[in-house]
Amino acid sequence: MKYSFRQAKLEDAAQIWEILAQGIQRRKEEGSNQWQDGYPNPAVIRTDIEKGNGYVLADGDTIVGYCAILINDEPEYANIKGKWLTEGDFVVYHRVAISETYLGKGLAQKMLLYIEGFARQHRIHSVKADTNFDNAGMLNIFKKMGYTYCGEVTFRGASRKAFEKVIAH
Repeated sequence: MKYSFRQAKLEDAAQIWEILAQGIQRRKEEGSNQWQDGYPNPAVIRTDIEKGNGYVLADGDTIVGYCAILINDEPEYANIKGKWLTEGDFVVYHRVAISETYLGKGLAQKMLLYIEGFARQHRIHSVKADTNFDNAGMLNIFKKMGYTYCGEVTFRGASRKAFEKVIAH
């Protein structure tokens, strides 16, 4: 299958929210408190798209994955309890979710490769992300994809594991 990765459009918002709602439910069923506090929500997705930060992984016309990608735009990362591998410019991504019907196909990893490509296009060597302590799936993906654990950051009162990957150009 050939997938495409592109900026999200406002008309994608309903499909994107459906994917995130599935992710929220999946985290709940796994007993996690991640995404169980009303975040993310449709307004967050709309803001991502309006600011040009929302990206989708698509299988033809079907959106199968979503994430938000930002450059140097995560103030909380300056307060890490630990140490980042690099100083300077970085790409950060949030709200990674894959459609329920496309799980188990390695698409989150594929999306992370697209994010690395995004960083290279912008001549940035650092990709940073964070996840909940109990998000075993994402922690496993970070390990598989060569990310380094750097410490903890806090979002909405909860501590999260922070990771960085230095990418070659």
